[in-house]
Amino acid sequence: MSKVLLALVVIFLSLGGGFFIWFVAGDKLPEKGIIAPSPTPKPLLVFTFDNLAQRKYEGSSIEIGEIINDKNEDYIAHLFTFWSDKKKVTGQINFPLTEKSKKMPVIVLLRGYVNQEDYQTGIGTEKAAGVFAQNGYITLAPDFLGYGGSDNPENDVWWERFNNPVVVLNLLSSIKNLPQADPDKIGLWGHSNGGQIALSVLAISQKEIPTTLWAPVTKPFPYSILYFTDEFEDEGKALRAELYRLEKDYDVAQFSVTNYLDKIRASLQIHQGTADQSVPVTWTNDFVEKLDELEIINNYFKHLGADHNMVSSWNEVIEQDLEFFEEEL
Repeated sequence: MSKVLLALVVIFLSLGGGFFIWFVAGDKLPEKGIIAPSPTPKPLLVFTFDNLAQRKYEGSSIEIGEIINDKNEDYIAHLFTFWSDKKKVTGQINFPLTEKSKKMPVIVLLRGYVNQEDYQTGIGTEKAAGVFAQNGYITLAPDFLGYGGSDNPENDVWWERFNNPVVVLNLLSSIKNLPQADPDKIGLWGHSNGGQIALSVLAISQKEIPTTLWAPVTKPFPYSILYFTDEFEDEGKALRAELYRLEKDYDVAQFSVTNYLDKIRASLQIHQGTADQSVPVTWTNDFVEKLDELEIINNYFKHLGADHNMVSSWNEVIEQDLEFFEEEL
């Protein structure tokens, strides 16, 4: 390009270019009244692991409700209510029938997936909670939003899912308001998807809460839910549409606990049945290898022939958990 032509181009861009753009765009320029498109709202960003780790969880009072089981000589079960971010959450609390002046350790139990139509307070946790209560532990098993007598979640499938760790973190912060409880002695128990929630809570809070997991879901999100969609009536069509919406606007890796395992500081005990048809044993094997690489303290028990609910090994598993909590708490 000749020096003369280059000079003309520079002059055009500096002086005449603006006129050319005005000529083409006319009154569509911002100074002529055009409104630039608004950025896409991203309300779910509050649920990224990094953002959840930065916020505070104040907790609330824990209100003890009606008795729902008083037939056991060792403990009594009540409904309970607390508040999580201004939403009511219900659940079942068991009190050991021991000396009332003694503050007792607490175990929070997190169930796996249950259809709302089939759900009743205590499903998925009642049996284990009963054994823990018989052995001197207060047990708290939240229903989660949309279940039992709890308020409904926001009308968004991802909000409902991502908010579950928030419910647990607010519950953990509420235990200090329970007069019978020792807030310095708290353990976690999680089964299946409840195991994934427990791991999320540990990664977000980085608290040293002794935790035992039964057949936890440990694959990265969103594969961790897509794997189970063959059980849906539509084989997951609606969920995949929602996932497309999510991935279009968000980096889904920020919502996957597998990217934050190095934040876990708690002692873990993990159980897996070799005959589990819901959570493949290879998932848990691989997960434990990752924990070993990160030097996270854990016990891993594989139970020969046990299914997803530890049938055939249930008594052995619960005894191992009692020993774990006795040592850790």
